[in-house]
Amino acid sequence: MKSVFSTVLSGAVVVFALLYAHSVVASSDHKVLTPDDVKWAPAPPSVPKGAEAAVIYGDPSKEDLFAMRLRLPTGYHIPPHTHPKPEIVTVISGVLLLGEGATADQGKTTALPAGSFFVMAPGMQHFVYTEQETVLQLNSSGPWGLTYVNPQDDPRKTQ
Repeated sequence: MKSVFSTVLSGAVVVFALLYAHSVVASSDHKVLTPDDVKWAPAPPSVPKGAEAAVIYGDPSKEDLFAMRLRLPTGYHIPPHTHPKPEIVTVISGVLLLGEGATADQGKTTALPAGSFFVMAPGMQHFVYTEQETVLQLNSSGPWGLTYVNPQDDPRKTQ
């Protein structure tokens, strides 16, 4: 099994592929936001209740680039899951505890403080915990999706 750090390095290829594929951005796509411009709302139902999300660029439901921030509360956990597209993530504030594999074990996570960066390749099984409020910025191309390793962990079935 690859480590989180080797995943980040191998994910660099994915980052460059995305940048190359979208190297020309139309002038109508110009956007500038300050922190006060970010509008938070409940996160998508694919993540456990309690998180908030703010789409700051694009539309995660469409086939194109997007940027979304997730605000995860203290004591939050997203069980093992995968995504169909590469995810490029920066920890904006707080500390994200990131683990990989099909079984969540908080003792086997890597603490990623504010400023940390990681890339997850499509299909990479991973899970997260927080011990304090944590904000992430997730960049990817849509449509965005999340599939739980254990279908019983899917909050869409219980919320």
